[in-house]
Amino acid sequence: MICELFPFQKQAVNEMRLRVAMALNNYRMLKIPQVVSLQAPTGSGKTIIMSSLIEDIFYGSEQFTEQPEAIFVWLSDSPQLNEQSKQKIELKADKIRMDQCVVISDEAFDREILEDGHIYFLNTQKLGKAANLSRHSDTRQYTIWETIENTARKKADRLYFIIDEAHRGMQGRQAGTATSIMQRFIKGSSEQNLSPIPVIIGMSATAERFNSLVGRATNSTLHKVVISPAQVRQSGLLKDRIVITYPEDPSKHGDMAVLQAATDEWQDKCKHWYQYTYEQHYPNVNPVFVIQVCAGSGNKVSDTDLDDVIAKIEERMGDSFKENEVVHTFGSTGTLTIHGLTVPHIEPSEIAEDRRIRVVLFKENLSTGWDCPRAETMMSFQRAEDATYIAQLLGRMVRTPLQCHVLVDDSLNDVRLFLPYFNQDTVQKVIDELQATEGGEIPTVVDGESLEDQTYDTWSVHNHQYQRKKTQKQMVGQMSLFDYPNGFQDEPTVASSTAAGDMPNLEAAVANQDGTALIIPAEEHPSVTLEAEPRNDVHNDQETEGKSEAATGEGKQSVKKEQPVLTPVVSQMSMFPTIDREEITKFINEQGYLTYIVRSVKINSYLKSLMSLAGLLSQFNICIIANEDVKNDVAELIRNYVNGLHDAGRYDELTKQVMEMKLSVQIFDVFGEKIQNDNQIDMFTASESDLDRQLRVADAKMGGCGFHLAYGRKYIDFDNPNAFKVDCILFAFDSECIANLNQYAEKKFHELNDQYRKYIVAKPEKCQKQYSDIVANGDEISKHNFILPETISAKVVADGIKYADHLFANADGIAKIKLNGWEQAVLAEEQKRKDYVCWLRNPSRQSWSLRMPYEIDGKCKELYPDFLIIRRDPILKYIVDILEPHNPDFKDNLGKAKGLANYAANEPRIGRVQLIRIGKDAAGENRFKRLNLAKGSIRNKVLAAINTDELDHIFDTDGVFED
Repeated sequence: MICELFPFQKQAVNEMRLRVAMALNNYRMLKIPQVVSLQAPTGSGKTIIMSSLIEDIFYGSEQFTEQPEAIFVWLSDSPQLNEQSKQKIELKADKIRMDQCVVISDEAFDREILEDGHIYFLNTQKLGKAANLSRHSDTRQYTIWETIENTARKKADRLYFIIDEAHRGMQGRQAGTATSIMQRFIKGSSEQNLSPIPVIIGMSATAERFNSLVGRATNSTLHKVVISPAQVRQSGLLKDRIVITYPEDPSKHGDMAVLQAATDEWQDKCKHWYQYTYEQHYPNVNPVFVIQVCAGSGNKVSDTDLDDVIAKIEERMGDSFKENEVVHTFGSTGTLTIHGLTVPHIEPSEIAEDRRIRVVLFKENLSTGWDCPRAETMMSFQRAEDATYIAQLLGRMVRTPLQCHVLVDDSLNDVRLFLPYFNQDTVQKVIDELQATEGGEIPTVVDGESLEDQTYDTWSVHNHQYQRKKTQKQMVGQMSLFDYPNGFQDEPTVASSTAAGDMPNLEAAVANQDGTALIIPAEEHPSVTLEAEPRNDVHNDQETEGKSEAATGEGKQSVKKEQPVLTPVVSQMSMFPTIDREEITKFINEQGYLTYIVRSVKINSYLKSLMSLAGLLSQFNICIIANEDVKNDVAELIRNYVNGLHDAGRYDELTKQVMEMKLSVQIFDVFGEKIQNDNQIDMFTASESDLDRQLRVADAKMGGCGFHLAYGRKYIDFDNPNAFKVDCILFAFDSECIANLNQYAEKKFHELNDQYRKYIVAKPEKCQKQYSDIVANGDEISKHNFILPETISAKVVADGIKYADHLFANADGIAKIKLNGWEQAVLAEEQKRKDYVCWLRNPSRQSWSLRMPYEIDGKCKELYPDFLIIRRDPILKYIVDILEPHNPDFKDNLGKAKGLANYAANEPRIGRVQLIRIGKDAAGENRFKRLNLAKGSIRNKVLAAINTDELDHIFDTDGVFED
């Protein structure tokens, strides 16, 4: 494959390959039809997974031998989907030749049996009763049904029939007809004299959809491979969020007003993407604005005023479109003239690759044959009854343009949909339809927000206007230019005051040296006493498990006793000096603090991970010779082994076995059975091609890294040019040698990662992402650099507290965050410190969050500490602390204490690493007791503890109350 598969995709390909081999073997022995089902949500790359599977079957893999005579039939329900799948295979599967992909033509196709080594594309529209392929004629001797039946009967050991149910192009009655046709291949059809196909491979978004296709009246054996939405979400293939915006009161906000808001959003995306791609050296994304207009009545092209649509967008842009920047997909309609602009027709499948396109006008033909990750913003003039279609369309818009999560600017990780004729209830119908399409769990967060009350706010570390805002007195009734932030076509805005409403008398103006005023909208920060109140939700555990386990009860015990709770009893005003958020973020990112990723399985072998890491270090000039060093090391391993064989007098005898092809080949055939299975079978002397075939198998056993080529370049004997091939084959088929090679790879991989991880932070984001993926795929618990983004999208919390000292803040310098009682009080204590600067809420499950491994019930999980506290340091300038207030009665208490202790041992540059609970001081008052795991003596005690009673004792002896 040209593209590197994501970890979950690699897992799926490997599992599919095994299941398909089992299915083929089961049919060979039992003659019972087999169905292998790939169930994966929208955006998981099902076509890519299937392309990789086809390539593995044709050309072999580490575990399975090649099957070049395999035959594939790819059935979908529309010609556009056929073409789209064919193009993806040709573009992504570099081993598959273009002449291997054949679209079955209903005019000219006529074969008794399908030809070996080909992929045939077929759609249900060509299989109806009246279709040419279903009838004999003067130019057609065999119907397509006869061709497939003959192939299945004579070549059952190599026929793979793929049913693409995941990408449905048909709706309504047409969809039912397509399903009925697809079922004939699974169940057989007496009308077409067709037997059930021996091995079916199905692609579907949900189990329900594929089960309805397979039906109950079949004796086929079903094998399932399932990709969860969580796996897709973590990959970065999909947008993090779909935000659906609607007017709370459509009478106040007409469709053109919503169009203006959508245009603003699109323009903002254009600017953000341009800046991001420019700084990270990516090609510009060129976001597309997709606009659904109404169908036309009478002779009208559309009942939506298209001239007005383009005029309003251009007015909002302050610029005019150029030719080919606006296109339409209106069925048979040709080129149009809209608002004086020539607007050509384009096929949906061509949108993504035409970089000139900025705006797409369509009616109802973009839900199939269309894949455009550049579609960042959508506006629909359709009425609320079209919820199903809009949900289907959204499923095509959630893919990320660069196939990765954006680290620097989190606002680029969402897609926006504007619906002027919907309200809160009808937007919920869209969400419900999308959930139904995905089987109840969407791999992307979907939220609705009204124009009047936003759901997400953009927080940044960049200096905000409020920090140096010149204030001037304004006469009562006097207008200001700032009353018209969006131009004079709007109504003047009402001046908002942070002192109004929920913040009375809490705005503090601090004079700067230049005479300007520093406006810090302060919030009520509680001055607290500790009072015992009977509550069970003392600490809403915010880590990976805690948030979900609160509902299930997993991960914590019921609280054994009433816990003390912090209750704010006195309110006071707090003022903070100017926070240089950019400088702090730059400082943190340059440190490359340690963070971890925990996975349930290791994706790649250490050998593959080592070569990928070495290649990355060489490519980005971190260690130019890393790749060559590894290949030279492996070449020396092979040479030392061969010298040992010579010294032991075994080399000639083993070479003879290679030339007579007597070596045991530990790989599987297409039926999943070991070839030769440790039996040495006498065969003829190997020819050059036979030797090369054994060498390819040897290369596969050594990870497919080309070590045989490096060895050959170094030790080739021109008098005996095949000698190096024999050496590599002998090495690869010695299990002890492969074990030594893997041990070397594991050690070298960790050495390179530990040595060069700190240098990755200074490289572009592209390098950082590749590094993170390589390391994460190489270990179940992998080390990474903690890198903060510059911008995040934060969900608006109505009942949160406004903080002016949070590291991320909105345009007014405020972050509105909801904390529980313990968290508020811990933060209040920190804010009293003389060296305190600011704080960061460390959220769970965010790609940038600080996380560390801990163990509970024998399983390794991720811990997300609650707070990062940034303090001033006279030498380093800043120092970062990790604080974790935690209920001592939670089941995971000891595991998380040890997780924090291990982290402190591995990352000595962090300041305090504290586990915090409430205890009584000498006066009998409830106060926060802190266990600082950054101290070696305390850390060692915690790591040696075997139960929570011992941890409680350590708190008693070593916990401190900070003033």
